[in-house]
Amino acid sequence: MRIIAGKHRGRVLAAFGEQDIRPTPDRVKESLFQILSGYLRGARVLDLFAGSGALGLECLSRGAEEVIFNDSSKESLLVLRKNLNAFGERAEVLNMDFSSCLMRVGGTFDLIFCDPPYRLDLAEEIMGRVEERGLLRENGLIVYESEREIPVSAPFEIADKREYGRVKIFLLKRRDV
Repeated sequence: MRIIAGKHRGRVLAAFGEQDIRPTPDRVKESLFQILSGYLRGARVLDLFAGSGALGLECLSRGAEEVIFNDSSKESLLVLRKNLNAFGERAEVLNMDFSSCLMRVGGTFDLIFCDPPYRLDLAEEIMGRVEERGLLRENGLIVYESEREIPVSAPFEIADKREYGRVKIFLLKRRDV
């Protein structure tokens, strides 16, 4: 895994020793960030299932102002902190389940990354919490990664969907914007 573009371009991320960790492949990340390029400069980002921090660090590399990283795994947070230190980046790092994180964070976000374990169906719950708390800025996006189709509930709609083999990326926006 590496950073694709920006000030940290080409830098290699510390990886996991575990086999059941599923990082977003570089080719998928590269395509995704081409789509998101207009959202990144000065953005406030929430990386809800941060893992190694690859998505949030890519945002920081490309000009995001702030990224809040969250993961429920202490092992993931060790790798994330190692990457933040290696890149000289400072960020808020939270260690809680996604639901608690969505209830705790304040303010609004331009991008909310959701890359949960594929075996879990969390899209509706995440959208509900984001809407309940008003966490998504006008014209902001929820970026949801999954192996299967996801149900989309009001007031959200799919703004874009991309498939990369078994990986599906859904870009969700508010319908009323």
